Amino acid sequence: MEFDGLTAIVTGGAAGIGASVVARLLEGGANVAVFDLRIDGAHEEAFAVETDVADDASVRAAVAAVVARFGGIDIVVNNAGIGAQGSIEQATDAEWARVFDINVVGIARVSRAALPYLRESASAAIVNTCSVAATAGLPQRAVYSATKGAVLALTRAMAADHLREGIRVNCVNPGTADTPWVGRLLDSATDPAAERAALAARQPHGRLVEPAEIAEAVAYLASPRNRSTTGTSLAVDGGMQELRLRPVE
Repeated sequence: MEFDGLTAIVTGGAAGIGASVVARLLEGGANVAVFDLRIDGAHEEAFAVETDVADDASVRAAVAAVVARFGGIDIVVNNAGIGAQGSIEQATDAEWARVFDINVVGIARVSRAALPYLRESASAAIVNTCSVAATAGLPQRAVYSATKGAVLALTRAMAADHLREGIRVNCVNPGTADTPWVGRLLDSATDPAAERAALAARQPHGRLVEPAEIAEAVAYLASPRNRSTTGTSLAVDGGMQELRLRPVE
């Protein structure tokens, strides 16, 4: 029970990758708070707080509620985010602002509000959900990729800023995962089956990444067992970033 007695916040924790992270941390013995716009799907053992990471007052109120409930904060998993499709030609200024405000500034808001409590923890850790889009050029993902590149850089900067305060900061870089958001993208495709096969084939291991696999990586980065791991990114992408396999004959 590596998280026994620790309190974790998981943003975007009511569905998809976030829900798997919540389940994994609960399994490890943590007290877990879910921050999400819609909390009706949150794990029944979690403390769910309706939260908008794009609103500072909402974030600060949610953090205060967690502290009132559990007495402190040890782990923050900044998982909340939104997607965006298209090239820079299609993206409006409003879309650039909206996606950055949630995917990047949202991380800063939640982390900033939690910092006073993380500084008091002997096991403080922040884990940000980044993406393979931060390290590999993907078609029709200009805005999304830009935000995830920012998350990667922000993770390293935060790690440098807070290392001597005893706060570790890392990120996980998933490949294309089998999540509700990807499911909606597939449903909107002209040929959903062909699109799914193409996404699976893009990853060298030949399938979409399971959210539970990403949750295991988050748990590793968050665990007090791994106190020498900070300022790093952990890829869970089936080899998409680093491997170049020959085509199957």
